[in-house]
Amino acid sequence: MKIEIKRSINPVKYNDAINILEKRVEKIINKKDENELIWFLTHPSIFTGGISFKKEEILDKSIKIFRTSRGGKLTWHGAGQLVCYFVINLNKRKKDIRKFLNTIEESIIDALREYKITTKSDRKKIGIWYTNGKKIKKVAAIGIKVRKWVAYHGFSLNINNDLNPYKKIIPCGIEDREVTNLINIKKQNYNKISNVIEKHLTKKLKI
Repeated sequence: MKIEIKRSINPVKYNDAINILEKRVEKIINKKDENELIWFLTHPSIFTGGISFKKEEILDKSIKIFRTSRGGKLTWHGAGQLVCYFVINLNKRKKDIRKFLNTIEESIIDALREYKITTKSDRKKIGIWYTNGKKIKKVAAIGIKVRKWVAYHGFSLNINNDLNPYKKIIPCGIEDREVTNLINIKKQNYNKISNVIEKHLTKKLKI
């Protein structure tokens, strides 16, 4: 079983990306394609809502929400944000969704540590968090769906994106914490960060 690594230079429309993921999931379930997938990309600006979001979490009623099948609530994708999608067959590993989520969280945390940025996960508030003084801010959002023990969707990591779109929603339904990006935390070159994430993710997913 092989993990295909894919990188898209140009932004990929959200719906097109999800269709590709779902087709890969179908092939793995039906044993027509054993290859798993890790895919790095960016999206054109879009607000997406997971299966548990509520209408009152939309603060700006003029925005359009693309409803998606992933777990979680509202988030935003756009320029300056790295998206990592995956299709991973948990039938070949331990059938443990919490363990898989920990693998994703630890891969992001370990990657950021290489940039001298200390972050943490939170069992109650899913995502990757950076603490600055008394303020805890989200730098990465995670949304996973599992179908017949094939996990897909992924996470988004804010690098140098505009943070204003988050003011139009309650991101991930969490009112008492803000959202930040890496360039606000530490100004440095993040051009190779997908390679660093890939290194940690593939190592942890190795069977």
